[in-house]
Amino acid sequence: MNKPKFETPDMVERNIEKLAELFPNCVTETRGEDGKLKKAVNFEMLQQILSTEFPPEGARERYEFTWVGKRAAIAEANKPIRKTLRPCKAESKNWNTTENLYIEGDNLEVLKLLQESYLGKVKMIYIDPPYNTGNDFIYRDDFKQTQGEYNQQSGMFDENDNRLFKNTETNGRFHSDWCSMIYSRLMLAKNFLSDDGVIFISIDDNEQDNLKKICDEVFGESNFIANIIRKTGVGSAATNSDSELRKINDFILLYCKNKNFCKLRKKVVGIKTYEFKDENGDYTLGYFQASGSDATRDARPNMYYPIYLTSDGKLTIYKTNNIVQVILPDKVKGRDGRWIWKNTTFEDRKDKFIYFDGKTIYRKIYKNSTEEELKYQVEKAWVEEFLNSVGTTEFKKLFNDKILFEHPKPTELIKFLIKLTNNANAFTILDFFSGSSATAHAVMQLNAEDGGHRKFIMVQLPEVCNENSEAFKAGYKNICEIGKERIRRAGEKIKANNPLTTQDLDIGFRVFKVDSSNMNDVYYSAGEYTQDMLAGLEDNIKPDRTDLDLLFGCLLDWGLPISLPYTSEQIENCTVHTYNDGDLIACFDENVPETVIKEIAKRKPLRAVFRDASFSNSPEKINVTEIFKMLAPDTDIKVI
Repeated sequence: MNKPKFETPDMVERNIEKLAELFPNCVTETRGEDGKLKKAVNFEMLQQILSTEFPPEGARERYEFTWVGKRAAIAEANKPIRKTLRPCKAESKNWNTTENLYIEGDNLEVLKLLQESYLGKVKMIYIDPPYNTGNDFIYRDDFKQTQGEYNQQSGMFDENDNRLFKNTETNGRFHSDWCSMIYSRLMLAKNFLSDDGVIFISIDDNEQDNLKKICDEVFGESNFIANIIRKTGVGSAATNSDSELRKINDFILLYCKNKNFCKLRKKVVGIKTYEFKDENGDYTLGYFQASGSDATRDARPNMYYPIYLTSDGKLTIYKTNNIVQVILPDKVKGRDGRWIWKNTTFEDRKDKFIYFDGKTIYRKIYKNSTEEELKYQVEKAWVEEFLNSVGTTEFKKLFNDKILFEHPKPTELIKFLIKLTNNANAFTILDFFSGSSATAHAVMQLNAEDGGHRKFIMVQLPEVCNENSEAFKAGYKNICEIGKERIRRAGEKIKANNPLTTQDLDIGFRVFKVDSSNMNDVYYSAGEYTQDMLAGLEDNIKPDRTDLDLLFGCLLDWGLPISLPYTSEQIENCTVHTYNDGDLIACFDENVPETVIKEIAKRKPLRAVFRDASFSNSPEKINVTEIFKMLAPDTDIKVI
């Protein structure tokens, strides 16, 4: 229910709306004195529209794509943060053995925190971000507003005070906020991709054009591969006005990190050609010459060329000193035609595909479509097998026929994208708008089908479920709870359906949550300290932090993955953590004995870390350095 404004109409706003009807390209967005976005007139463009001169006096032209807040979005992506990821074993599955991750928090902060640990280590990114339809929440990265100020703008906060808002029609459905939100995140996401990595982004008509321009800037126009069109359903005439066409598709933008290294998987298809049966009745050889109405030399002159037979019985298109015969299409069975391949294709494939019996040239074909000699082609950029309804039905089957999440993507779609990415079956897949965790479901399902060892990293903001929603009534407070439960249920179902082949299938995940830094914040200058304050600063680590908090905080600080195995053991009543067989050894106990220090040094870890309270004084710290110099001179040591 709307409240009355008790004020007269804004005539400037009305006039801008009228102007937009006549000249939509003259209306843009700007930020007012109150810091809010509003519609405004591009007077320079309006002057050009109303002028016959080119260009109008004082006008400047350049090719650029910009919006209000673009520079701030770039600055936001580059800005460091003092936060960490805290492990949550209670909400994880198979914590000790899994290499999958589920991370709760603002994805901009998560991408910053994981930046060093997964730099260039992700083969595929798939995201399904908000489409800016007016009904979905998008992130606003403005951390200067108070919650009260933000609530006045009809926004909302998630459980961790991350700001969200609905960019509705009444708010103008501004593009600038959406562009800023996605731009900073894609800037960081690019750093995660390996040289041969790719990113798929689902989007619809609302922001597809802007997203394409943003991706051209972030990834480079030359690294654009395709705008895949996906059929989403049959559409509904009842939901569209008489002036609209029925919309039954959305898009998946596909970019690679570096086109020189990117090798998309290609689809195996059969070859059309003449066939004849040998003595056993099997189709084994195909006639190399083409047939049909366009098979003449005049129709396809680039496929009419001489093939030379050398004295050693080999075929070539290059003249050599030992040529014994020249073979042309019109010399084969008397036909005046052309070859089915152009000369460069023939030269590339002649050793595998061509058979010559001394009189006739044949091309090999096989009935079995899996033979490696068959032709390969890139998948089409239009897919119609993966409708939205399939994703909804799939989700409902996992949750007792309840709709707890709207419009989840079909796992078959994501499996298709994973298979398109690369022929390998062991790489990391990142989804930082993970929603219902359809990507994690697809990864586990595909691994079960082909024996792969792909790993996933899911990132999701814990958006609060509406109290009137089916999800809330079913006991789910936020989207993360739904996503984690889907992974649990999907994994168990996959193993139950394939008990013999999924014994080693990784269906677990480690849960981490974004939180403030493990270290106490210091905001005071030296003159502002009091005796009472100094007592509270004896330890620089927050009192609520555990050994695991500190361990994984150190891994992030050192740029190590947080998905690898580790062990914890007791040495002389001290807890010692060994990460990935010695990539790092840590002990965070107070007053660690010299004997424990020597035992750690004897293991020669790549890195060793202790806390400041592990040593009672500075001489003890110096002694630790000397011990490692003697026993493990190559170990990098840190004290937190």
